[in-house]
Amino acid sequence: MSSTDSRSAPPPVVLLAAAAGVRDTLGRPVRDLRISVMDRCNFRCPYCMPKEQFHENYRFMRSAERLSFEEIVRVARAGAALGVRKLRLTGGEPLLRTGLPDLVGELSTIAGIEDLALTTNGVLLAQHAAELKANGLRRVTVSLDSLDEAVFRRMSGGFGSPAQVLEGIAAALDAGLGPIKVNAVVQRGVNDAGVIALLEHFRGSPVTVRCIEYMDVGNRNGWDAALVVPSAELLERVRARWPVEPLPGDYRGEVAERWQYADGGGEFGFISSVSAPFCGDCNRARLSSDGVFYTCLFATSGLDLRTPLRSGAGDEELTRLLRARWSARDDRYSERRAELRSRDGELRKIEMYYIGG
Repeated sequence: MSSTDSRSAPPPVVLLAAAAGVRDTLGRPVRDLRISVMDRCNFRCPYCMPKEQFHENYRFMRSAERLSFEEIVRVARAGAALGVRKLRLTGGEPLLRTGLPDLVGELSTIAGIEDLALTTNGVLLAQHAAELKANGLRRVTVSLDSLDEAVFRRMSGGFGSPAQVLEGIAAALDAGLGPIKVNAVVQRGVNDAGVIALLEHFRGSPVTVRCIEYMDVGNRNGWDAALVVPSAELLERVRARWPVEPLPGDYRGEVAERWQYADGGGEFGFISSVSAPFCGDCNRARLSSDGVFYTCLFATSGLDLRTPLRSGAGDEELTRLLRARWSARDDRYSERRAELRSRDGELRKIEMYYIGG
């Protein structure tokens, strides 16, 4: 082995720990860590950060309260030692975090990480896409709920425009950050009438549109089951426009149901957490920007990692804490939604802007 090979090889302890992995009480491994790097956002989407509550005087975190890049990398390395293979940077809006490409560069060197992605609303993507790619980012997912200017602004809280998001997507494609996924949260009577136009726009391109059922994440988005458009209903609308065919999943634990246009016009998909829960295969963990580790998007509590990180905990201790928390995991909120909501009323769930989607 050359000296270069020796330097690039991960320490044996990391390989052994990764091989052992960790599983929760339902036998689910941890494979995907979603890292919120910023609690702030430049949108005020009603289903995430309604502007009536997240107003101009709302107190977001101070810089010192957020994990530093070094601390984020340490948690990601501990996750990789337990089997994490995919990292996704989220927010709030992650591109508001100063120096984000530097963090991407650090995360891209972690042994065992096979995929590094970013979720963004796309408004700032055009100015950052090339640098993010150069520093090791592989893919981006862009939120775009409508191409109609008025509907878009209603769903973004009055900020940004479809043109800005489309410019960001184009820049990401030019930079090689593909295949790109576009996520649209679909609400009945709000933007569901524009789904076909959104699919039409990206047909024939390397962009996959995924329609997401409106979910009861957090406590502030005014969730109403009557506003949910089941994916099966949307699929029938698509079938009325184009012949389509189902596609097999790419990997176990994939949340999207995949479809393709029969004429070769590309791929689209559905994420159906409400009508067809996928808790049984969920392998996702989340890290908030202030260092709390959550094992479910609908969690009511998490594990504080910032305190041990700033109190001198070593890497073995950090890995032990993550292993213990994941091993005790039994989350199945989407499968038990009706039962939990009727039994416990309004659960105090973590807000989506705080831990990403």
